[in-house]
Amino acid sequence: MAMASCPAGAPRFSFTCRPKIHPRVHFVFIPSYSSSSSSPSVKAISYSNARRRNILAARAHVVSEEKSTSQDRMLVFVPPHPLIKHWVSFLRNVQTHCPIFRNAMAELGRLLLYEASRDWLPIVNGEIQSPMGVASVEFIDPREPMVVVPILRAGLALAEHASSILPATKTYHLGLSRDEETLQPSIYLNKLPDKFPEGSRVFVVDPMLATGGTIVAALNLLKERGIDNNQIRVISAVAAPPALQKLSENFPGLHVYTGIIDPTVDDKGFIIPGLGDVGDRSYGT
Repeated sequence: MAMASCPAGAPRFSFTCRPKIHPRVHFVFIPSYSSSSSSPSVKAISYSNARRRNILAARAHVVSEEKSTSQDRMLVFVPPHPLIKHWVSFLRNVQTHCPIFRNAMAELGRLLLYEASRDWLPIVNGEIQSPMGVASVEFIDPREPMVVVPILRAGLALAEHASSILPATKTYHLGLSRDEETLQPSIYLNKLPDKFPEGSRVFVVDPMLATGGTIVAALNLLKERGIDNNQIRVISAVAAPPALQKLSENFPGLHVYTGIIDPTVDDKGFIIPGLGDVGDRSYGT
């Protein structure tokens, strides 16, 4: 990398004294003179047809390989956003009081829903009249059904801002409780429809993926109602290996978005270090 020489006394970051950086990739142009004009026009150098076909074939192979991997395996995403780490830290703190805890959970849910919906929402293109002219625009297609399923009661806090992130969503509540001795889930409230509309995109919100019993039971209820694994995004604050292992074995192609992955679960089914009882800490009861 060549450096420009700076005159003595020049400010270090002045516009007249900047290091000259040669970019790693150059766009190379050659002049092409047309017969009708003496001035040169600029034409980009292009690859030969054979080389272009090879490049496109290689890219197509990579894309198809990625799609195959996505369909065959469960994918877990831990977005590296500093605000996600910030709110997880608030939730960790045993001294975080109930209203602040619930607000932190809601903010974490907002960020995770944003990440989970990236490149997944249906888009409709069109044109609108702005104050200054016609503009090409993209909107979320309201004809494509989007569904939020919070698992009660702790899931309510994590899904609190779903309606502000996802336009035109429907919310179906699902209540599951876990036996403290057997750690097996039981259903006490089921507001799911008998059949979901075709093409539905479903966000299942469960703050703690610990042993995996609750989330597996919830996803099985969705599958019974016509939802495939690739139509589901699971949103959680904290996940642990036992739950992720169960999900991976039972739901290939599933996508899980979580704030953090903790190392273990204790014999009572709580994630360590985890957040404690999220329902109790969210609602104070």
